[in-house]
Amino acid sequence: MNVKRLIFEGEGVSLDFKKTITSCEKIARTMVSFANNRGGKLLIGVADDGSIKGVKSEDEERYMITKAAHLFARPALDPSFEEVYVDEKLVLVVEIPGSNLKPHYALAEDGKWWVYVRVKDKSVLASKIVVDVLKRSASNEGVLIEYSTLEKTLLEYLDKTVRITIKECCELLKISRKRAQQLLVDLILSGIIRINTTEKEEFYTAVS
Repeated sequence: MNVKRLIFEGEGVSLDFKKTITSCEKIARTMVSFANNRGGKLLIGVADDGSIKGVKSEDEERYMITKAAHLFARPALDPSFEEVYVDEKLVLVVEIPGSNLKPHYALAEDGKWWVYVRVKDKSVLASKIVVDVLKRSASNEGVLIEYSTLEKTLLEYLDKTVRITIKECCELLKISRKRAQQLLVDLILSGIIRINTTEKEEFYTAVS
């Protein structure tokens, strides 16, 4: 594995650098966000700026990651490990595959279980709509879309204004937030609209 090439590419949706593992809660959040996406790699012994520091205690790092994967993630994760020496320093490469058991939850410091997804180089809390999409996409449920006035109005709106938030959707269609969530999830799973998650907001666009 070419670790230097990975470092050069930088942190992103499927890559995260960790100088060392200091918290099971924090590393579980990152691993869960990878599993809920298409998988990813952790480079342990690499600082945020990409400088290679090396792993001081490989056994301790493995123990923390394994503990986080089994006790701080639900369903449990099964990371794989590879030791790579770069410039005579040991980098521990941890791979978390994309999961078929979505959504995965991570145990937070408040004792609650939350779903996280990867947005660029950050692991962010998933909205209820994202959680519902993960649940239903993993269960292989078929989606039957009945084009009522609601769907037609929403798609005509997106054709003109490009994007919409859930609040705007509720106001446009004059429906409850719960009903709007159901409608958006159905359209996302049908491949008709796309969910766009940023650190600050979530919005929906039509699939061109």
